[in-house]
Amino acid sequence: MSQQPGPSPDGARPVVNLGIQQYGGHSHVANQAVGPHARAVAGQVFMQAPTIEQRTRLDDLLRQVEQLLEEHRAALPDQEAPRAELRRLREELDEDQPEPGVVRRALDRLTVFAQPAAPLAAAVAELARLVQAF
Repeated sequence: MSQQPGPSPDGARPVVNLGIQQYGGHSHVANQAVGPHARAVAGQVFMQAPTIEQRTRLDDLLRQVEQLLEEHRAALPDQEAPRAELRRLREELDEDQPEPGVVRRALDRLTVFAQPAAPLAAAVAELARLVQAF
């Protein structure tokens, strides 16, 4: 079914609806651009390397998460995936300019993996709070 443009109120040019339609469900909407030559521009998202104090606290938390992964190994349905995410997170945080998306995805996955063990989940939450402060 094709949509035919209707006349504009002043009759000078046809009107084309370039809007967004959504029915039901949950939606989170960020910057949008609709229509000819439209642009959506977002501010640059970046992350800087942690300060010495933040790095010390970060290293402590990473070691704590690693220790808790070992202590609560039996409660975790997958023992290897959380360790792989922790390694990926460490490697990214060691970069001069860590990629926020990589860090966020690793933290999100660690959060899911840690849910069966409350002490581990708390340590991962504290780690996420610290990383967000960078």
